[in-house]
Amino acid sequence: MSTAVSVRGLRMTYGAAEVLQGVDLEIRRGEIFTLLGPNGAGKTTTIEILEGFRTRSAGEVSVLGTDPARGTDAWRARLGIVLQSWRDHPRWSAGDLLAHLGEFYDDPRDPDELLAALGLTAQAGQRVSRLSGGQRRRLDVALGIVGRPELLFLDEPTTGFDPEARREFHLLIEKLAADEGITVLLTTHDLAEAEKLAHRTAILVGGEIAVCGTPSELAEAVQAQSRVRWLEDGRERVLTTSDPSQAAWELHRRFDGPVPGLEIRRPSLEENYLSLIGRAA
Repeated sequence: MSTAVSVRGLRMTYGAAEVLQGVDLEIRRGEIFTLLGPNGAGKTTTIEILEGFRTRSAGEVSVLGTDPARGTDAWRARLGIVLQSWRDHPRWSAGDLLAHLGEFYDDPRDPDELLAALGLTAQAGQRVSRLSGGQRRRLDVALGIVGRPELLFLDEPTTGFDPEARREFHLLIEKLAADEGITVLLTTHDLAEAEKLAHRTAILVGGEIAVCGTPSELAEAVQAQSRVRWLEDGRERVLTTSDPSQAAWELHRRFDGPVPGLEIRRPSLEENYLSLIGRAA
């Protein structure tokens, strides 16, 4: 089965408020998929429905071939979940907690190797309550992947990480997806992180998917402008365009060869996102 998550016409209503208004979504197996959106857009509700923690009002949902509303313990064991905040078991040591939870799975990861991969070897014997915020977040990630999940939910996973820990975490997630075929669903407010990791991104606005695709597909859908810079007559020239390749080709023909100082700057995910959110507002 090539699809890990399939959502059709997903709706969620709280009283008179319709939080989700017919969300359609498909996530392929083995891809890193990012769900973005402003606060209140319905991201948390969507994720909780996919995880089986919340019952939807309407629509069809399949996660690893199962309706989450009817998910069994065996189905849940195939998921890894890293919540935005988790504060259980403060008196356990990090190493003991990881080893203990690993015993509930048929083929858990080696706790020592997992702690090393997340830079927590020195904290293995330390109580969870005494870990720093960044260390605790890394332990949350370790707990989420100790059971070798097929689908990993990551909710703001690198909050509190320093730059080196964030880089190592990104490498780990890319390795899990590339080498082990784990599907990753990531929610984050760090748009640079989303741009670095995600194969595809969906932007949820007002309870609906406004746009979904690869970075180039997002740029085309949002129609954010690229900037083409070059030097001519001793001055820097700048052209704003939705088709930078055509602009570069025309410059090449005009100069009859290499274009001095040519630089093409395509819109980043952040620029596309802000452009879309601004238009929606």
